[in-house]
Amino acid sequence: PDMYCEKCGAENSETAKFCRKCGADIEAEVATRVAVRDAVTPAHTDDAYLPPRPRNAEIPPNQEGEPETEIFSIGPTLVFVKLGYVAAAVGALILVAVVSVFLPTVVSTWVAVLFGLLLFLIPAFYHFKQKLLRYRLTDSKLEIDAGLVARTTRNVPIRRIQDVTVSATPWQRLLGIGDIVIDNANDAAGKAVLKNINSPKQYAEVLLKQMRRLDR
Repeated sequence: PDMYCEKCGAENSETAKFCRKCGADIEAEVATRVAVRDAVTPAHTDDAYLPPRPRNAEIPPNQEGEPETEIFSIGPTLVFVKLGYVAAAVGALILVAVVSVFLPTVVSTWVAVLFGLLLFLIPAFYHFKQKLLRYRLTDSKLEIDAGLVARTTRNVPIRRIQDVTVSATPWQRLLGIGDIVIDNANDAAGKAVLKNINSPKQYAEVLLKQMRRLDR
């Protein structure tokens, strides 16, 4: 089949290296079009858990040099933090009520309100701490990010994962959460634990599915 020059539109043979009319480099244009088409082709679009990769996403390469695909990115549940806020609110109301009824001449009501508001600092601290912990699974590794000032990232290659277990205490089962325990083949790293995850079995299945895919 014939090719057409992108510069002037002139028709050229498929073996031509330069346009017969304007002299533009046809081979360079064809190679550029192929490279752009390959770069925006989504990966693993046949899998429900592997969304197409965005065109402009800057994802680091994996061990084989190919761009990585993020499968999921989750953090610990905030259910305990929410319960902490509720407990702080109840505690603040009780404190203000006790001071207003029994100690109005000893402690000012505004002081009691101030101390009641300080109770919210406890769940706020754990809320902030939970937000800084992130578990990210790509097609080649599991990343565990933690910390604020001293940010640390632990990478667990999927090919080194030996077993994935879901464990839950009675309280965790009641709330529909649990821990995902990952046995790493690297003895120095030991086990990796994804703590207090909503629907832990679902994410464990996704990880096992990715492990089976790499074993093929």
